Order: sequence, then C-alpha cells, then structure tokens
Amino acid sequence: MPTDTLLTAIRTHLDLSPTHTCVIEPITKGASGRTIVRLHPEGFPTYIGIHYTMERKDNANYLPVSEFLRGAKFNVPEVIYDNPGRRVALIEDLGDHDLLSMKEEPWEVREPIYRSALEQLDKLFYTRPPKDLEFQPEFDTDLYRWEQEYFFDQLADELLDMNPAIVDELSEHPALAQMAKDLGASSRNLVHRDFQSQNIIAKDGKAWLIDFQGMRRGRQEYDLASLIYDPYMNHSKEDQQKLLDLWEEVSEEEPIAPILQKCATQRLMQAMGAFAKIGRQPHQEWYLQQIPVAAKILADVVAGSDVEEALSPVIEAVAEHFA
Repeated sequence: MPTDTLLTAIRTHLDLSPTHTCVIEPITKGASGRTIVRLHPEGFPTYIGIHYTMERKDNANYLPVSEFLRGAKFNVPEVIYDNPGRRVALIEDLGDHDLLSMKEEPWEVREPIYRSALEQLDKLFYTRPPKDLEFQPEFDTDLYRWEQEYFFDQLADELLDMNPAIVDELSEHPALAQMAKDLGASSRNLVHRDFQSQNIIAKDGKAWLIDFQGMRRGRQEYDLASLIYDPYMNHSKEDQQKLLDLWEEVSEEEPIAPILQKCATQRLMQAMGAFAKIGRQPHQEWYLQQIPVAAKILADVVAGSDVEEALSPVIEAVAEHFA
C-alpha cells in the first residue's frame, strides 16, 4: 500500500526503528493520481510524503522540475528524499495556509502573497531551463483543442447530458478552432499550467508554488488568467482589476487584452471539464460545486466575443442543471 511505502521511506531517511511512532494525516485535495500525506514521526518535524503512479504522465516530472526551480531560486518546497524506483518522495512541509484559505481575508492581507506569486510568474518568463530537462508537451493548437473537447465531453456530454448532435456542433464551432490556432501560434516561455489558489502556499509573507509537475511551454497569459479568473476564489470585478493592476506593476507591462481573454476562456473550459470529471467520482462532489461559479465567470469572459455563440448553450445548461 502507498502509506506503507511512505512509512518505510520516512524510517529509512531518518534511520528509525520499525516500531517508531509516526502519525499519518491524509491530504485529500487534488486528483493527480498521487497519494499525498503529512507524516509526523515522533520527535521530528513533519514531512509531506508523496507516492505517485503513472496514471498521469506528468507525475514523473515533479522531481526534475522541482530541482530546476529550486536551482533557479523559486519558492518551492525542498525535496528531502526521493526513491524513483518506488515512486516515493519526502517533501518539505510548507503547511496548509494556501491562498484559498485566505479567501475571506481583506485585500490588504492577500496582496503581498499575490504580489509574490506574480513576481515568480514574471521571473518564470525569463528563466531558461537546462536543455536536457523534458517538460510536458507544449501548448500548441492541438492541446488547446484537446482542452476544448475535454470541456464538451466531460461537462456538456457526460455531466449535463446535452443532445450529442448539439454538443458536436458546438465543439466544432469555427471560432473555437480559430482561438486554439491563435493561441497555439506562440509558446515561447514556461507556464505552471495550474497556477491557482490551492497551489500557492502563503509562508513567511511570501508565495510558495506547489503542484508544478505539469509545467510546459506556452503563453504566460494562461497562468495569469488562471490566477485572476480562479473559480475557487470567485474574485469580484474589483479584485480582478486589482490583480491586473498588480501584474502591470510587477511585470512593467500591460497584458494584451484579446490574448488574456482567450487564455481565460481556455483555462475556464479546462477547469470546468476537470470539475465535471473529478466531481463524478466518489467523495469528490466538492468539485461539482465549483461549476456554476466557473460558468458565471466564463459567461463574463466570453460576452461579446466570437466564441460566445459556441459556449452560451453550455453555460445556460449549467444554470438549469444546478438550479
């Protein structure tokens, strides 16, 4: 069992006896084909234990990407022990105080953490990885189209049970294909790929990044949109603008509005597809609760755009399903 393997790992790392007490606390958030626990061996600090499978190919990227980011002075947890053969690792425990847990805090409290996160996003744009470090497949036209199809398959078809003929027609809308083509034309820099509130830990007044195994080349605006239009946080219009202003201050440039809008559309489609898929699994209903919020944000993002016609029927079906 994964927990037994992690217990063996912590005892091996600390040279503990087989009878040494070690409390295991499950960490249940996320759905990445990994078992993640907090390990507290008696008389020692806590550790995060990770046992991963190859259910998702990006799981194997965590350790090499972590080493790269640590070497480039990003705020990421230290990998203290790893055994690739057994697919286990012990990671520095940064705690549970992520941005999502700060949702009800006033902007003045959240602002330093957002600033720190955006500073690291800006730094990622200029950081060059080693040539032999392999990332996940880059964002290109095909990957953006995959995200779109994922949205229609998992949300419109599987969860909402919309008419298959209508779903096919909507998914093949030329405006969606054009959006994927436009975004896929450029993928120069690295993106986190899941730059949202649960993956940004607040510690010592700074933002620490986790769950970066999906890192790949793409458009920086995808990460920026993931943070600003995060369904978990459901930022007000005012807070969305504050984040945009903060980004302009940090990066010293204004994002290209049409590109940011397209990236926000893509990211929200991908997130809603994931919510629909994960939320249908046992004990994961919490993810389904995020869909109506995401749909409202998506409706605002696509209003007046070329893709509104393709997405409005699904957004309306979400409202009916969750009414």
